[in-house]
Amino acid sequence: MSPVKAVLFDRDGTLVHDVPYNADPDLVRPVDGAREALDALRARGIRTGVVTNQSGIARGLLSEADVRRVNRRIEELLGPFDVWALCPHGPDDGCHCRKPQPGMVLWAAGRICVHPADCVVVGDIGADMEAARRAGAHGILVPTPQTRPEETDTAPHVAPDLLTAVRTVLNGLARDDDDSAPPDGPDGAEDPAGAAETDGSAQAARGQEATGPDREDRAERTNRTDRADRLSRADRADRLSRADRANRTDVPDRTHRTDGPGAAEPDGPVGGSGGTVVGRAP
Repeated sequence: MSPVKAVLFDRDGTLVHDVPYNADPDLVRPVDGAREALDALRARGIRTGVVTNQSGIARGLLSEADVRRVNRRIEELLGPFDVWALCPHGPDDGCHCRKPQPGMVLWAAGRICVHPADCVVVGDIGADMEAARRAGAHGILVPTPQTRPEETDTAPHVAPDLLTAVRTVLNGLARDDDDSAPPDGPDGAEDPAGAAETDGSAQAARGQEATGPDREDRAERTNRTDRADRLSRADRADRLSRADRANRTDVPDRTHRTDGPGAAEPDGPVGGSGGTVVGRAP
């Protein structure tokens, strides 16, 4: 198997300490070892990216401009990432980008011209692992006190901290195990409209709400079966084809910015209905 070419990180709880619905750059605090881990990947020529759910936008608790400011602060502290992708939707919006759906992972991989099978997704909850599995990527869970035991039990790989997770990648992540289900979309890509949840990791990803602060990613656990799951395979294949074209074609009357974290990308199927995927072009 080919070596890992890109590592996509969850943001809150993985790269930086989780501050629910954070709109204040001054509250950004990287987790221990984050800069060292990222610099080690960059030194080996491995691309880095961020895939983050930000339902606070849909809830009216923060704006995309707020998220961009926080992202810029993260880059000031941790260095530049090759791609940023966010989902601005709520858990009941039925979008295809919100983890545990694979849309952001597929989109980010496409933006940096890397096959999902050559990507590793690092996150702190089951939804991150499920998004990786559905996209055909590999997942490493870095548990926090908010991570549920069943999420840790069903994760394909578990690391005690971020630096250890990255060292696992650099030392040669096992590539021939069954930690991800075979993708069922065309050309080996997972269907971004959703997939049947048949194993423990999927069940953990959609489990009950966590107690304590309303961690927006925890809304994944109640993510209902997407209506698109009922579409025929032909219809879903057509959706994926259109999503691929949308990722490669500028949309008229939209400004395609590539000058910083959170630069706006054209609307398209990956972003859901009228949604915006935000990213840095390679």
